[in-house]
Amino acid sequence: MNNLIADQKKVTWPNPIITKKRGFLFELSKNWILFLMLLPTLIFFLINSYFPMVGIYYAFTKFDFAGGLFGSPFVGLKNFEFLYKSGTLVKLTINTMGYNVVFIILGNGIAVVCAILLSEVNSKFFKKLTQSIMFLPFFISFVILNVINYNMFNYDRGFVNSILKMFNLGPVDVLNTPWIWVLLIPIFYLWKTLGYAMVIYLAAISGISDDYYEAAKIDGANIFQRIWHITLPMLKPTFIILLLFALGSIMRGQFELFYQLVGNNGILFSTTDIIDTYVYRSLRVNFDIGMATAAGLYQSVFGFILIISVNFIIRKINEDYALF
Repeated sequence: MNNLIADQKKVTWPNPIITKKRGFLFELSKNWILFLMLLPTLIFFLINSYFPMVGIYYAFTKFDFAGGLFGSPFVGLKNFEFLYKSGTLVKLTINTMGYNVVFIILGNGIAVVCAILLSEVNSKFFKKLTQSIMFLPFFISFVILNVINYNMFNYDRGFVNSILKMFNLGPVDVLNTPWIWVLLIPIFYLWKTLGYAMVIYLAAISGISDDYYEAAKIDGANIFQRIWHITLPMLKPTFIILLLFALGSIMRGQFELFYQLVGNNGILFSTTDIIDTYVYRSLRVNFDIGMATAAGLYQSVFGFILIISVNFIIRKINEDYALF
């Protein structure tokens, strides 16, 4: 026994391997081909995303063509002050965020429901036909959407008013009634994008192993219990990732949708004007570059803070679902 203890004392354990942290230059020399392949992407973003940030200075100037960017009079925060005091900034923020919240909640919610219902259909022909019909509007341009909107709600010869006239009812001036567009814009948006979102959730459902459902059937679970305890929990990561992506652009309105459906109809601006359309009109009609840049800068900073905050909260709750 004493000999065994002596032998154990003689054993010298090797020192733990200490891995030295490699620097960027080491990685560059080792994987220079990969960095070379990444170079065009970096150049693209530098030219199109980072160099133009110099234009943020416009938000603090009263732009003058004679002076150019750095020769225009510096006005500090007066552009932001005017937007706030005129009530424009508050109205634009409420409209932009309000519509996007509706788009996100209804868009993802209805897409999940449709995907689950369609996944439970046994007929492959009906399933493929339904997917194609629902996905088709995604490829329709917003210009065509405006044509559909005009032919449906035109006061004199629109489809809706023609039906009302058949029943001896008075026509409705939909195109000039602001409150109606609070309902119409989400309907048009969901009609156009629902198929695309549904396909994403269908792909996630198809990745769920059938073993879970078979085990649940053996335990006596009905279809609603299988959906509640298997399908919905499995869709949770996909839902959260799509939610984070959508929140990243919550201050970026669907410009094509609003501009094509509303255009320059000032009667509807109280309920349909968003930051993107306001910036466009400021540049196209008033050509107030300082005011437009101020609104765009506010939009970007607000959206950045929002996505960072939401991602921080999600990381605290469940780190696996966070984007970064």
